[in-house]
Amino acid sequence: MAATSRIEINKAALIHNLTFLQSYLGEQVKISSVVKANAYGHGIEQFIPIAEEAGVQHFSVFSGDEAHRVYQIKQPTSDIMVMGWMSDDDLEWAVRSGVEFFVFEQEKLETALDYARQYNTRAIIHLEVETGMNRTGFSQQALHKVVKLITSNEQYFRVRGLCTHYAGAESIANHVRVQKQIKKYNRIYKWITNRGIHPELRHTACSAAAIAYPRTRMDMVRIGILQYGFWPSPETFIHFVHKRMEKSDVLKRVLSWKSQVMSIKKVKPGEFVSYGTYYMAQEEKTIAIVPVGYSHGYSRSLSNQGRVLIDGHRVPVIGIVNMNMLVADVTQVPDVKKGDEVVLIGDQDGVSITLASFADFNNQLNYELLARLPLDIPRAIMNQ
Repeated sequence: MAATSRIEINKAALIHNLTFLQSYLGEQVKISSVVKANAYGHGIEQFIPIAEEAGVQHFSVFSGDEAHRVYQIKQPTSDIMVMGWMSDDDLEWAVRSGVEFFVFEQEKLETALDYARQYNTRAIIHLEVETGMNRTGFSQQALHKVVKLITSNEQYFRVRGLCTHYAGAESIANHVRVQKQIKKYNRIYKWITNRGIHPELRHTACSAAAIAYPRTRMDMVRIGILQYGFWPSPETFIHFVHKRMEKSDVLKRVLSWKSQVMSIKKVKPGEFVSYGTYYMAQEEKTIAIVPVGYSHGYSRSLSNQGRVLIDGHRVPVIGIVNMNMLVADVTQVPDVKKGDEVVLIGDQDGVSITLASFADFNNQLNYELLARLPLDIPRAIMNQ
């Protein structure tokens, strides 16, 4: 059965991005590919094999269910790290299966110890420390009990990493706060090693920090949005190109989102299009109905704002975006017919609808738009 739209993943673009990032960061810095939120909308099952082909062997997810999906498709030599939520059942599975996970609460650490004893194995943990984000992470005071528990049960723990997360490295407005976090992390690292715990990996940097604060790269970086071809913010891109001779964007967009014309009709002057009185035709219009709406991730806020590509023309979305349909004004596009390709994000005949422009119209972040693309949209790998 045919879906109303499809997502295409450009394999060559993804390999290019990952190869460039590893070269830019240096071979001594390990990349953990962040594939939470269904690989930022690109599809975990489609993304993982390509990333592994590009040399990535470490993947970060947010939750246990995402870890299970990665586990099913990854190569045996690749590792998984859960950065957030896990039920007790997920935690038991992780300990038993050698899946790495963040620990940021004493209770979680004790439960992991129970499972490690039960299976006579070592829980592979990353100690997350609070440095100023004020979200998850052990305070330095709480680390006293953590250190005692780990050092008295060394046979049941493998301390794979010591980590933290920066509070807004993508914006210069947070510069002082981030600098304080870096200093606090380094103090905690020294404190914890002095007490007999020696994490294998120091990792603190997300995409933005890895670009804007080189000293945060340490042993491993958690790269998310960059690998998909997008910059965390315009400031991050400016920071990247500031000292480079070549000022162009070196990243390539990986995702395209496409549909097709479902129906075509004429609208007389003075008539309204779609629900209510949101759009009135000032002249005779030719409109194309596209079977994509806000239930598919095309936001209702793009009503009278969005643009799509049809037959190499960038045309406006008119009227209110419905749950399952949108209306495009194709009055100026000759010979449009039912079944013609509609590009929601991507390129067509040398014309582009970028995610950035999509987001500008929508007043949302790139991250949010990508993460909201539904799981049930078919995703296909294109060997371009």
